[in-house]
Amino acid sequence: MDANQKKTALRMIPYGLYVLTAKAPDGSIAAGTVNWVTQASFEPPLVVVGVKVDSHPNAVIRSAKSFVLNFLSKDQGPVAFAFFKTVESDAHQIGGQAYRVGTTGAPILEATPGFVECRVLDTIERGDHSIVVGEVVDAGVKQEPEGRPDDAVLWLKDLGARVFYGG
Repeated sequence: MDANQKKTALRMIPYGLYVLTAKAPDGSIAAGTVNWVTQASFEPPLVVVGVKVDSHPNAVIRSAKSFVLNFLSKDQGPVAFAFFKTVESDAHQIGGQAYRVGTTGAPILEATPGFVECRVLDTIERGDHSIVVGEVVDAGVKQEPEGRPDDAVLWLKDLGARVFYGG
């Protein structure tokens, strides 16, 4: 297999951008930008997310057994970039973003247009990312988007021609 063709082909898969948040039973909070996300079932509603194995969010999700995917709007590219690295948090903010506590105890960012809150059903360890299967236990949107809902959210390609994750 040609390595460059493999990389280019895998980069043809479109991705949205999300801030994943979780809170462990010991109170530690993790947050990070993720993009390997898909809905995997209608009934029950399931989502699947890839989380880097050696990351703090992965460790917190494993102990919390829950997480939130916070959807980003088209103008929230700076938020996506901020959560590409480790951020500070306290009882009121994560990485400078105010949050409220969801039904599972996971943080829901206040400034994002929507979220899904999930209970972890399974985690599959393969390669350098954990594959986390979550059942949607709560969801919300700030206001109904005009047009297609997926046109209202930030995509990886919206960050520019030189930003990739994959391949």
